[in-house]
Amino acid sequence: MTSTDNHGQPGPDTVDSGRAASDGREGSRLERITVNLAPRTAAALEHASALTSDTKTDTINRALQIYALFADVVDNGGAVLLRYADSGELERQRLFPEPYDHTPRAGKQ
Repeated sequence: MTSTDNHGQPGPDTVDSGRAASDGREGSRLERITVNLAPRTAAALEHASALTSDTKTDTINRALQIYALFADVVDNGGAVLLRYADSGELERQRLFPEPYDHTPRAGKQ
């Protein structure tokens, strides 16, 4: 993914030529990837980035960390619950097969 700020300008964490770059922490490396986002997902990224004032790169990094956390919780028999502020209603989010299916699928890694 090529990093840009909210105005389409190159972000401070852009990495040249696909080479890994250190983010200043010892032993830490950045990985550059390209992602094709569906229109709905691109809109969600814009929305989340605007809400938090984070770069798109930071927003995606946090989203993936949360996704991994939720997958671990579900894989260990837990559940992901959301409570809505207006009604106080609690809703279970079904994001993954339960328990997580570790069986490799053909053509998937």
